[in-house]
Amino acid sequence: MKKQVMVVGLGHFGSAVARALAARGTEVLAVDKDAVRVRNVSQTVTEALCFDATDEELLNRTAPSKRDACICATGDEATEASIMCTALLKQMGAKRLIGRANNDLHARILRLVGADMVVNPERDFGERFANLLIHDRVLGELPLGTDLVLTELEVPKLFIGRNLIELQLPRRYGVTVVAIRHAGEREVSVPDPKAGMEEGDVLITVASKDAVTQMLERL
Repeated sequence: MKKQVMVVGLGHFGSAVARALAARGTEVLAVDKDAVRVRNVSQTVTEALCFDATDEELLNRTAPSKRDACICATGDEATEASIMCTALLKQMGAKRLIGRANNDLHARILRLVGADMVVNPERDFGERFANLLIHDRVLGELPLGTDLVLTELEVPKLFIGRNLIELQLPRRYGVTVVAIRHAGEREVSVPDPKAGMEEGDVLITVASKDAVTQMLERL
């Protein structure tokens, strides 16, 4: 059975999320009060509706409680509307409620009114991009929920010739290596904890936010 997701707010972030979910086979209901935005995604998603999501009666007709997730992706110009919409969706029984925040205060309020998860795509992208610029061995990062980050990392020079048992990365830095791509290879594999690392190896790690950055700064 296909998952059903409602996306409220079809700015750059909301429309991108709606299209990406639809491309992965999710049944997407897209909502925005701007008719142009609704029309732009209407050919991609399952259903697109034009109405103000702060209208309790109209929002309730979309049956939020029957959907696997509801995403309030309202943009910068409508902070109050995003808070009201998030609160209404929670009251209507949304199973998994995700809000988009513009700043830390906005994020705290969204959590207080019922958001299960809060994202700030601009800030998160900025932080990841900064890491790529500052640490040339960080090849890419992917958030895993709100607390963990998957990082693709070229093996640091101080790790070359040493193995995971010697390095004790989880104990010393809170960083766990879950896979490795050896130099010259395209496929990743489960790392051998007894095998020494070589120049050009790429580590795939899971750690809390900033743990990899802090590790690299301490090396």
